[in-house]
Formats: sequence, structure tokens, C-alpha cells
Amino acid sequence: MAETGIGAATDVETPHGPARVHLRRPERPAALLLLGHGAGGGVETPDLLAASATAVDAGCAVGLVEQPYRVAGRRSPAPAKQLDAAWTAVVESLTPGNPTLPLIVGGRSLGARVACRTARETGASAVLCLAFPVHPPGKPERSRQDELDAVTVPTLVVQGTSDPFGMPEPGPNRRVVRVAGNHGLNADVDAVRAAVADWLPGVIPS
Repeated sequence: MAETGIGAATDVETPHGPARVHLRRPERPAALLLLGHGAGGGVETPDLLAASATAVDAGCAVGLVEQPYRVAGRRSPAPAKQLDAAWTAVVESLTPGNPTLPLIVGGRSLGARVACRTARETGASAVLCLAFPVHPPGKPERSRQDELDAVTVPTLVVQGTSDPFGMPEPGPNRRVVRVAGNHGLNADVDAVRAAVADWLPGVIPS
């Protein structure tokens, strides 16, 4: 296990090769937050770091998860079924010793989609989505809104007002917070941090 600026890094075996988790863990965490990265980026994007720092300040353990294709040095994402299976394996490896610790899952863009698709299987108590890609740019007919709609636990979506991937619709148990910027969510990181800080107390024990 190696220590990095974003937490202790350790590899986790999955059905599709090793994933990597950067974990920051207080002595007595109130919850565990696991976040995945976007399709072409890693776990050190400004929005992921802002959400992670906010959660740590709120007393959560935080794991930033690199999918096996990133660990292997590939730039193109694996198929959805492989991403979901790898993510589920990581969650299972990190939660068996804490069966009663609330689990919040999420990520940015692609990572948010994976977290939504697997929320029921992983037993998540809440979902945090940063820059959820509602549809490919210029193709609103290829909507992925159903992935959000399938999530039944409390959900926060933080979305840039000029995101070419679309704007999610609010729904039951789903809060959508609009912040300045596009899909990168780096125009107003303080707003991202504030949105997460406002939402977290409602989904973790006091």
C-alpha cells in the first residue's frame, strides 16, 4: 500500500484486472464514500478532489477508485458490463468489515453512470453524481436519464449550466444543483464543494 496525496493507494483484484483505490479514512468514519473517475480522466480532477475533501471534513472515509483499464494504462473505457463488474468487486472488497457503515457511491461522468447502474446491487444508501452525462453531445435522443431514474436512494447531481452532455431532470429523492461551467466542473469548484457540503448531512448519521 503506497501513500499518495489523495490517500493510501492499494490494488484490488476484480474480474477484469486490478483496480486501484486511494483511501482516506478517519479513525471513526460516519460513512464510506466511493467515487469513480470519468472516461478519459483520472481521480485527481478538481470536482472529485473537492467532493472528497468535503466528505473527509464531514467525517467520511473516502475512496477514489481507478478502473482496471486506467490502471493498465489504457485510455479507452472498457464496456459497461466490465466497468460495473469491476466497480462491484471493489465495493465488496471494501465493505465486508463494515456491514453497518452507510455506503455512498458516485463519481464524475462515466463513474457516476457506473454508480447509478450498480447502486441497488452494492447496497448504496445514497449516490453522488458529478457531471452526469445525460446524452452524448448533440444527441439528446440517446438519453441516459433512465439510469438516474432507476436509483431509488437519495441522489445529488451537480451539473454545469453549459454542459454539452445535457441537464438531468430533478426527481423523487434526486436533487440537481446547477453550477457555472461545462462538463469539466472546474469553473466554480467552490460551488461544487458547497453543493456536496449542503447535501451530505442529510445522508450520513449525525
